[in-house]
Amino acid sequence: MKEVMIYTDGACSGNPGPGGWAAILIYGAHQKEISGGEKETTNNRMELTAVIEALKALKEPCRVKVYSDSAYIVNCFHQKWYEKWERTGFKKNEDLWRELLRLVRQHDVEFIKVKGHSDVELNNRCDELARAAITRL
Repeated sequence: MKEVMIYTDGACSGNPGPGGWAAILIYGAHQKEISGGEKETTNNRMELTAVIEALKALKEPCRVKVYSDSAYIVNCFHQKWYEKWERTGFKKNEDLWRELLRLVRQHDVEFIKVKGHSDVELNNRCDELARAAITRL
């Protein structure tokens, strides 16, 4: 099984407001940057979209390490909040959570929390890409 590292970030100018997302996928010596945005969204939706789009870019099941500064996402998987949400209903962002869970179940995914706006180079690069995506809207 291929091993892939993914760094992700989301950004929003206002919350809600215009937002951007970005991901960097790394497999061996290969690195790919992807990004996009929406005119009216929230920061959490952009964080979720970044992980979703990164996982969608994988062409086959992989062992994946997702590095994110989003406590919303990382804690959901570490503390298995999604299990309760699937039983009792999602309060917010149901569409994105359902898509993310579908994609996560196709791979062997580990979520790793990184400190945002710190010395994590690839997280900082994702932040730059997400913010740049907002300016392209």
